[in-house]
Amino acid sequence: MTSARQAHARARPGRCVLGWKLDPGQRQQLLERFPPRYEQPVADHVTLKPRVSREALLPEETGGTIVGRVDDGQGVEALVVSIGGTTGRPDGSIYHITWSLAPGRGAKESNDVLARQGWQPVEPPIEIGLQPQRFP
Repeated sequence: MTSARQAHARARPGRCVLGWKLDPGQRQQLLERFPPRYEQPVADHVTLKPRVSREALLPEETGGTIVGRVDDGQGVEALVVSIGGTTGRPDGSIYHITWSLAPGRGAKESNDVLARQGWQPVEPPIEIGLQPQRFP
């Protein structure tokens, strides 16, 4: 088995994203619990590492915990996820699910918002199932 940290370190460059997809059934439940604030719900994955090859090893972790949220008030909303006991991705950013976006905003902006303003805790934390995947 390969930990998220090992999978991140060993991944070669390419065109895929390495990470986890949120279970579709649980996604719907979470959308009801956290109605998207902006017009475009995303709410489908957690990134471990972008721009990796199709041969990248999948991480062994299959679950996480939603521990926080952030909203910049200008079109980017995200939920913070703890995986393997940490919210810190190996690249120094924060594990998250981009939850919703306003028109003209992009999912990768969640990283900037989290770095700039941090996040607020979600009480109680919510356990989620995650499916390790490589996706376009």
